[in-house]
Amino acid sequence: MSRLERLTEHIWYMPFESERDRPNLSYIKGDNWSLAIDAGHSEAHTREFYELLEKENLPLPSITAITHWHWDHTFGMHAINGLSIANAKTNQHIAEIKSRIEQNGAEEFLSFDESIRLEYAGGRPVIVTLADMVFSGEMTLDLGGIHVQLLEAEAPHTDDSTLIYVPEEKVLFLGDSTCGEFPSWRKDGALARKLADTIEKIGPETCVEGHWQPVETADTLNDLLEG
Repeated sequence: MSRLERLTEHIWYMPFESERDRPNLSYIKGDNWSLAIDAGHSEAHTREFYELLEKENLPLPSITAITHWHWDHTFGMHAINGLSIANAKTNQHIAEIKSRIEQNGAEEFLSFDESIRLEYAGGRPVIVTLADMVFSGEMTLDLGGIHVQLLEAEAPHTDDSTLIYVPEEKVLFLGDSTCGEFPSWRKDGALARKLADTIEKIGPETCVEGHWQPVETADTLNDLLEG
């Protein structure tokens, strides 16, 4: 059963679910604006998240920041409240898979993994949209009393990783950047080391990965560099 967990004074998240490959969906509340991290696997995933926010009397996000292009983080974008933001590479990848689905139908996508077929059971439509805003490099958003930094980073999972850092809370959102490549899950050692260096330079106390519980940064670095 879905639930909303409070991580810090300003941060909440709906925990990941392995069966349908749903990542953590996170939420940062400022005095003026609120921001979600990742849009979810489908409209149903996004709606469940929003229902939990509304139960806590939290305003729906004004902005949704995307960590990388993979479907479980982006295919709920058409259903979000407010605007979405992604880096330029992420938007390009989304455009490519959107074109493939529109040209060839959704069956190829649905055949990727059983978790996808579970998410879209009952003939739910597969709808892919591009980000409303695109950035390159780094940018900082002031939500009012709390800031969110978006940083492009080299990482072993994909070539389009965005890390999202909340300096006042010392919490870093990593998406799936610490994982190996899909579908082989091979992890490039050099890219893992580059990502570890980036994380150490940022200096968070807590790291939130896409499909794992929040942990101390040392745990994330150990997992990233093992093997």
